[in-house]
Amino acid sequence: MLVLVVSDFHLGKGSYLSNGQLNILEDFHEDERFSEFLEHHSTGTHYLSEVHLVLNGDIFNLIQIDVDGVFSHILDEETTIKQIDIIHEGHRLFFDSLKGFASRPNKKLTYVIGNHDAGMMFEGAQKRFSEIIGQEVEFCMSKNINGIYIEHGHRFEAVNFIPHDRYFIEGPLGEKILNLPWGSLFCISLLPVLKKERPFIDKVRPLAAYVKWCIFHDPFFFFKILYVMIKYILASSISAYTKNNTSFLTTLSIISQVTIYPRYAKHSKKILDGNPELKAVIMGHSHVLEWRRFSECRYYLNSGTWNTIPSVNPGMYENIKKLSYIHVDFHAKSGTFREIAVKEWRGKWRPYRDEISISL
Repeated sequence: MLVLVVSDFHLGKGSYLSNGQLNILEDFHEDERFSEFLEHHSTGTHYLSEVHLVLNGDIFNLIQIDVDGVFSHILDEETTIKQIDIIHEGHRLFFDSLKGFASRPNKKLTYVIGNHDAGMMFEGAQKRFSEIIGQEVEFCMSKNINGIYIEHGHRFEAVNFIPHDRYFIEGPLGEKILNLPWGSLFCISLLPVLKKERPFIDKVRPLAAYVKWCIFHDPFFFFKILYVMIKYILASSISAYTKNNTSFLTTLSIISQVTIYPRYAKHSKKILDGNPELKAVIMGHSHVLEWRRFSECRYYLNSGTWNTIPSVNPGMYENIKKLSYIHVDFHAKSGTFREIAVKEWRGKWRPYRDEISISL
């Protein structure tokens, strides 16, 4: 059995808006490559093979999808379903590829929910997605497959963490709405404004280097960022639907984390130490393709993203894009894994390249 893990596609309304303009909020432009990827792993020699595809969070960028031209932090089930339909319209090939994959023998699809697609917790949203795919899809916050533990990873940041028992709150009309964390509220309220001038501001790595660069080389924009953030913090601290997650102390803890490029190896080590039966932890969220081996041949792997990551690191200035994924090969009868690898999808004619492959 094969398990394939991808994450952080951030699908939006499509590359172009209805008026033909470029959509600056769209991150994902690899629908054709993804279609080839799924076709490769569900046809030919893989047609009858057991293949389990795990979409490990932030597949949809629901918090940056406007409905009727309005960006709102009041996100209920009905709004989320509309957002899914909007994304479907802008990425037909992506959804058709998932539908084709799921319809073939011995194929399974699991959706692990992240922070940008928190709305997939609504039962109606899950039902709508399954209807589009034409198959029942499993939704969860984490998944354990034969000792391989998979989660998105956003719960380790104060900026994106909401306890499960406070995932929903009551909206202005008595409806159930998402209790969005500080990071999501920032993406909804501020990013669309800032991205009009700097479309890649939310993607630059490392962020600390970009902030320092702005101070000296783009000071007017730096002070604009400072102004809109202060204005937002003051406004959100008195709003009935945002003040729970935007307190002054929360803001301080968030600011201390924002300029750090997140690494989750230490969190993975704690998960492994607390669960002796686990062999590996797979995460996403950070957009960083990485892996680490701990003692007793136990591993942490991050699937990265298929989206472009601009870098302002003076030592390696480049736009980084790797169509990366995690590949786990299990023995059909025993359920033990024989190989775990980080791979880069290269296309139909030379399908993949191993970044790192560990055979057991």
